[in-house]
Amino acid sequence: MRDFVPGLRTFSAYRREWLLKDAVAGVVLTTLLVPQGMAYAELAGLPPITGLYASVLCLLAYAVFGPSRFLVLGPDSSLGPMIAATVLPLIAAGGDPGRAVALASVLSLMVGAITLLAGVAKLGFIADLISKPTMIGYMNGLALTILIGQLPKLFGFSTDADGLVHELDAFVRGVADGDTVPAALAVGGTGIVLILLLQRVLPKVPAVLVMVVAAIGATVFFGLGERGVDLVGTLPEGLPPLTIPHVGLDDLGPLCVGALGIALVSLADGISNATAFAARTGQEVRGNQEMIAIGTANAAAGLFQGFPVSTSGSRTAVAERAGARTQLTGVVGAGLIVLMLVLVPGLFRNLPQPALAAVVITASLSLADLPGAARLWRQRKAEFLLSTAAFLGVALLGVLPGIAVAVGLSILNVFRRAWWPYSTVLGRVSGLEGYHDMRSHPNAQHLPGLVMHRFDGPLFFANAKAFRNGVVRLTRCTPPPRWVLLAAEPVTDVDTTASDVLEDLDEALDERGISLVFAELKDPVRRKIERYGLTRTIDADRFYPTVEAAVAAFREQTGAEWAPVPPSPEQLTDQDPNTGEPTPGRSRAAW
Repeated sequence: MRDFVPGLRTFSAYRREWLLKDAVAGVVLTTLLVPQGMAYAELAGLPPITGLYASVLCLLAYAVFGPSRFLVLGPDSSLGPMIAATVLPLIAAGGDPGRAVALASVLSLMVGAITLLAGVAKLGFIADLISKPTMIGYMNGLALTILIGQLPKLFGFSTDADGLVHELDAFVRGVADGDTVPAALAVGGTGIVLILLLQRVLPKVPAVLVMVVAAIGATVFFGLGERGVDLVGTLPEGLPPLTIPHVGLDDLGPLCVGALGIALVSLADGISNATAFAARTGQEVRGNQEMIAIGTANAAAGLFQGFPVSTSGSRTAVAERAGARTQLTGVVGAGLIVLMLVLVPGLFRNLPQPALAAVVITASLSLADLPGAARLWRQRKAEFLLSTAAFLGVALLGVLPGIAVAVGLSILNVFRRAWWPYSTVLGRVSGLEGYHDMRSHPNAQHLPGLVMHRFDGPLFFANAKAFRNGVVRLTRCTPPPRWVLLAAEPVTDVDTTASDVLEDLDEALDERGISLVFAELKDPVRRKIERYGLTRTIDADRFYPTVEAAVAAFREQTGAEWAPVPPSPEQLTDQDPNTGEPTPGRSRAAW
């Protein structure tokens, strides 16, 4: 029971000296939870109060089912645009907020169900479907989308545009038409500067809370409500009852698509945050239990008029710096939010909407990773292009299509690497044991008549012909080699298509008096090719346990001696993996 409900283990091992630290950390955390919860609710196109409902329920649920002692869940800036992209098209312009809340609640229940099932089925690897470069591009595109979408609110007006390009065009037109409210821009702009300045100069000070208090003070002192600045107003009192949201059958399809994307991002974010904080605190990461906890938190939020939630690195860091020891910190935060809603629901009635826009904009800036994109450009141009494609997918196609683009690019990148793995010719290097890449050691020695070829990947239907073309190209020299020795230790698999290609290749080489020889072939792979019947064509004496044994056999058979002459330039020339023809002038050596 304690394995499934980690909160029981925490409760049974709780120490009295932790209580004060958890309570203080809970108070500090609440100062961040309230303004961010309201701001991210509006980012999702929902009433601000729903952000507080979601915060309370997800904190309580994670305290019971969460395996981490520090992670903090709640509304998240990265999920807000995805929720809006799913829910807003299903309601008419200026539609009923109650319908929007119902749709968001169903969306949260769907995300919870998907995540719970993934955790129970131990599908934690799903979170790895988005590679780091594509995630960088996705987050950069998301940051720009959030920033552009919040600019009208920052300037004191609103637009009905949808999509980054249209929103930017509508914002520019609104500014040109004089729709800007100077007081709103002053409050929002000052709020952004204040948050960024405090985060940089005084990182331990709750910058968002300071800005919110200052904005409320400015509203009261300068009468910003009478100057055209929209205010949050008095929040509903108390918590909503347990509610089963109702939506039409026609809405379930679009909601399910959105839920899949949100669940994927939530899982990737949750696992990465759990891993990061576990490394700092010495805890063990329990990925499947994390998914169960996140799923339970989303289900709880959906049953009380909330919306999808995720882990938050920034809020977790705040709780940790404030001295949090266990999930009691989140329970204290949830309790304080409930007290505020019951006793003082009008506490934030004078909070300007541009101040919430400032909270969201500063959060979007933290999502962007421009240094990471620059590092990809310096280190690997191909992955920078993947990141750029993911960025453009979000910016031009939208948030939900953008996550599909990011996942698709990650999968295609995996396939590309498997289709075109690194391959090279080996030689002997003086003073080094073994045999080494002749690109790295161009003066390595070789045995006349022997080509040692290494293919760094599994042989399967997609790359088998490219492998064959590479081997054939290596034999196009005068005189041709007597052996082509495949250093097969990196070959982790051979499928039936590749087996047929190997059989054809062996027969073609035999006709030219060239032997195809294998060394260090793994036992499971050897058993597969025996099952395929390949050993009927390739004699058993062509398989050697080590490269050294194969080289010794070749020398004994031919009397060849190591020569200091490198292979011909053609052997190290790049080639087209499909045709096998040389492609001079390319920067990457393929074989």
